[in-house]
Amino acid sequence: MPDTMLNPQDTLMFAEAAEAGAVIARQFAANAETVKALAASLRANPPRGIVTCARGSSDHAATFAKYLFETRLGLLTTSAAPSIASVYGTAPALADMLAIAISQSGKSPDILATVDAAKSAGARTVAMVNVADSPLAGQVDTLLPLHAGPERSVAATKSYIASIASLLNLAAHWSEDAELLAALETAPALLAQAWACDWTPLVEQLATARGLYVIGRGIGFGIAQEAALKFKETSGLHAEAFSAAEVKHGPMALVGPDFPLLVFRQADETAESVDELVREVVARGGQVLIAGEPVDGAIHLPVPAAHPAIEPMLQVQAFYRAVNALSVRRGFNPDQPPHLAKVTETL
Repeated sequence: MPDTMLNPQDTLMFAEAAEAGAVIARQFAANAETVKALAASLRANPPRGIVTCARGSSDHAATFAKYLFETRLGLLTTSAAPSIASVYGTAPALADMLAIAISQSGKSPDILATVDAAKSAGARTVAMVNVADSPLAGQVDTLLPLHAGPERSVAATKSYIASIASLLNLAAHWSEDAELLAALETAPALLAQAWACDWTPLVEQLATARGLYVIGRGIGFGIAQEAALKFKETSGLHAEAFSAAEVKHGPMALVGPDFPLLVFRQADETAESVDELVREVVARGGQVLIAGEPVDGAIHLPVPAAHPAIEPMLQVQAFYRAVNALSVRRGFNPDQPPHLAKVTETL
């Protein structure tokens, strides 16, 4: 039953999400030498492409990885369908590929089967996993622990941000991007600032909503996917994630005063098209909440200014605090979503 007496600041989700800045500071320090060695090895022997393997929130981090690696490294990056190995018992030709598995628990049989198939096919394997002694951690060539610590709330928060941070750290060292490396040094403090941002308008506007679209583009699309999942998972609110480039192709028919948009905007090459979409929806009388730079007519959700590649990570940190409060406002307990368990072991 809904728990209407719960204080948002008393949830495990609130406490765990609040740790994100400390988590990535710990991760960067603990993984520094391993990441540098892996990056140097990948520069010396570049893979012909990258394949990611994940489920749930971790797969949304994999979406982020696709845009990050393709824009920063120019390497084709694709998401493996775990059932190819675990159900169909086959494996694509992955020789000379880099296979990156992303997982909180490191226990799901389909992820383990996919990594085993990739390794057998000649791929180099890396795991970004929170449980450092998990089966997945022992299966790969290189382990990059997330160092998020125990996460007891069913809704993953700090482990998702830790996955994003780990991907950014690898990409920055691999590409030897001095600007991004410098930006990552500021990320723990910026996450603390993002956590303090006031997103009360989101809670107020969505307290009685029945559904919405969550919009991102480029590296922000994986954040939109994650936010849409969290609306469903914690708040009983149906949300669908769309790219700003795709929402006009049919889905736009639902948009109006009673069907809002939450938009994640980063200040990169995608910004202009995102702004154009927001202006179009506002002109139609639609309700838009936007994280990033404000757009006339839309409700602005503040986040710290930062390097465009880390803006999505800061936005999702501010979002987690807001969706936790929204969950309680709508009469739910975000730590105990109906019909869900912390670890899902998919075959």
